[in-house]
Amino acid sequence: MTTRIAPQTERMMTGEELAALNDTGPCELVAGSIVPMTPTSDEHGGYAANITSILLSFVRAHGLGKVRSGEVGVYTRRNPDTIRAVDVLFISQDRYDRRGETVFLDVPPDLIVEILSPGNTWSETTQKLREYFSIGVRLVWLVNPSSRSVFAYRSLTDVREFTIDDDLPGDDVLPGFSVAVRDIFAD
Repeated sequence: MTTRIAPQTERMMTGEELAALNDTGPCELVAGSIVPMTPTSDEHGGYAANITSILLSFVRAHGLGKVRSGEVGVYTRRNPDTIRAVDVLFISQDRYDRRGETVFLDVPPDLIVEILSPGNTWSETTQKLREYFSIGVRLVWLVNPSSRSVFAYRSLTDVREFTIDDDLPGDDVLPGFSVAVRDIFAD
């Protein structure tokens, strides 16, 4: 007689369950599973602070909405839930006012800023871009410290590169906004 053991299935965690945990450390929730993240480097944190400061000043001066930073949780999928940890984001007041009663953002930001780390793979980065555009994010700035450049994505196929000598525009997401790329990488 052969005994068969039923395969164990991993229970999918929801975003609400993740929010209730208090000891997970840096992580993302991907298709219901916790994916640990390495803390960011000092350099990464400096670039995020620069971008946050520059965006916050512009957004507040023009009363456009909210700027958030620090690995902010954004739902990119439900059932099973995926929550991405975003370096910096801008969300218009109109979109922000439509958010639900969740801990993590359940409405799409207008702009997401991702700062590449040495461990990021192209396939992971492309997957995040796909998720962001699928929920209605309008613009993604991919900051590349190794080349000291910023790639501005409107979609996976609409991308422009801005180098250290260029000015990065806010396009129609942040009309009138522009920042020297070198200011993003300032020490």
